[in-house]
Amino acid sequence: MHASPQFKELRKTYRSFTFPMSIAFFLWFAVYVLAAVFASDWMATEIGGGFNIGIVFGLLQFLTTFAITWIYVVYANKNIEPQSAAIREAMEG
Repeated sequence: MHASPQFKELRKTYRSFTFPMSIAFFLWFAVYVLAAVFASDWMATEIGGGFNIGIVFGLLQFLTTFAITWIYVVYANKNIEPQSAAIREAMEG
C-alpha cells in the first residue's frame, strides 16, 4: 500500500496543506512571542476599552487556531477523504 501511486498522491495532498500551514502559523506565533519580548512597550499600547495590542494579538492566536482547524476540515473533506476512501475501498476489495 505505501508504495502505491494512490497512497503517494494522498501523502502529497496532505503535506501540500499541512506543511505550509504549519510554517505560516509558527511564523505568526513567533512574531507574537518576539513582539512580547522585544517590543513590550508597543504591545502594551492601549487601543481602547481596556484592551492593548498584546491582548488583541493573543486573542488573534486563538482565532487563528480555530480558523486553521476549520480550513483544514474543509480541505480534508474535499481533497483527502475522497482519496483515502478510494484507497480503503481498493484494499478491502
